[in-house]
Amino acid sequence: MRRHHFEKHSVGRAGWLRAAVLGANDGILSTASLVVGVASAAASRDAILVSGIASLIAGAMSMAAGEYVSVSSQSDAESADIERERRELESDPEAELRELVQIYVKRGLSPALARQVAEELTAHDALKAHARDELGLFESNQARPVQAAFASATTFALGALLPVIAAWASPLAVTSIVVGGSSLIALAVLGGLAARVGGANVYSGAARVTFWGALGMVVTAAIGKLSGFVV
Repeated sequence: MRRHHFEKHSVGRAGWLRAAVLGANDGILSTASLVVGVASAAASRDAILVSGIASLIAGAMSMAAGEYVSVSSQSDAESADIERERRELESDPEAELRELVQIYVKRGLSPALARQVAEELTAHDALKAHARDELGLFESNQARPVQAAFASATTFALGALLPVIAAWASPLAVTSIVVGGSSLIALAVLGGLAARVGGANVYSGAARVTFWGALGMVVTAAIGKLSGFVV
């Protein structure tokens, strides 16, 4: 009985994993740092919660806008390249065919086989062949601005929700400790999980994220203590 062979590769998850980790990481770290800083300045519970909720909303909107603009620019560049290829295929199809042949030869095919492959792919879908093999554009990694914006805003908000809930549930006297501790644990888990899914070392991923998270919260706590500002 013949068995099908399936392989799992981490590289296919790199795009969405990066966006999800970046959004949640920023949500936890920026909101927790702000909450810890405000709490360290001896602010009231209401002020701490307002600052946390404001950070959640503003951060999520900022992530969405930034990701939308960035991915829209990428999408525009991709569309322009594809349109350029379309015009070149219409004006000089033979030159475009030779271009494909050279690409396949450089990848290791013999000239004769490269020519055969190029001709067959051109006959099937010339524009798709050039988009994939000349421009490196695949349907799976095509830029989607709205999807990217929604994903970034959602992951940021979910991450930011943790320090807000921790601040709401903890006694005022230990708000900084509870928010900082729970956020660092979440950052460590998130960093380790991302590393595992991406095929990297779990402990290195967790330690890296935890270190920078702790540094950010220590700095904001110190600023809050020094300023003594009460919102």
